[in-house]
Amino acid sequence: MADVPTAADMPMLGLGTWENEDHDQCAESVRTALEMGYRHVDTAQAYRNEDAVGEGIAAADVDREEVFLATKVWISKLSHDAVLASVEDTLDRLGTDYLDLLYVHWPAGDYAPEDTLPAFDHLQDEGTVRHVGVSNFEPRHVDRAREVLDAPVFANQIELHPLLQQAALREYAAETDLNLVAYSPLARGDVFEVPELTDIAEKHGVSEARVALAWIRQLGVTAIPKATSEAHIRDNWGSLSLSLDDADLETIEGIDRTDRHVHPDWAPAEWD
Repeated sequence: MADVPTAADMPMLGLGTWENEDHDQCAESVRTALEMGYRHVDTAQAYRNEDAVGEGIAAADVDREEVFLATKVWISKLSHDAVLASVEDTLDRLGTDYLDLLYVHWPAGDYAPEDTLPAFDHLQDEGTVRHVGVSNFEPRHVDRAREVLDAPVFANQIELHPLLQQAALREYAAETDLNLVAYSPLARGDVFEVPELTDIAEKHGVSEARVALAWIRQLGVTAIPKATSEAHIRDNWGSLSLSLDDADLETIEGIDRTDRHVHPDWAPAEWD
């Protein structure tokens, strides 16, 4: 079994569950991943699969304490009292009494730093949440969150892949000791259609998915690719054994594209 590198105590390869809405399929993919060696599972209130994720964790032959479990509070639940009530429901669905990482899903909707973030502090103080995170935040949002929170901002989860390399956010994270977590790290399958990635994949005898995930890891960023089949879960896991050389990294860095797949109406103004 491959060793999973960690960022702080967060495994740098996890299983994403966005759009994994079939209950039985989701539970089975979580169980399969954990028994394969994954120790990081990511979900969200908005994914409507927390109960299935919890079922998969319970079914796996892995102790809960070995699993880094992360979820996110949706934008309509970000008032102080709604955070506390919704997280209680989340814990019930997941079948756990604590979360390793709890994110603000977007700086949007009911999000107001002075109202929202003290609830996150409260959850950490009482031991319900080990780490506080944010998602889809730009530097100005993270700076403001840091001003309000007593807890450190542990991570920012963002869309990041070879076609959206997020150089500015990566630089900011490096300068401020902030972990980055990449969602949609395979660009929703588009990495399979990029000639530069195909050339690197053929050179190493691996898939384009493994190339993209290895590149993200070598940047020091955690990746949480969604996968449902055992074959895809295993292929992503194989990225841990791939080391890209300087020429590979330079080639990927030279891919001059900004292909954003997630851009809802409430996204930060910087995205326009």
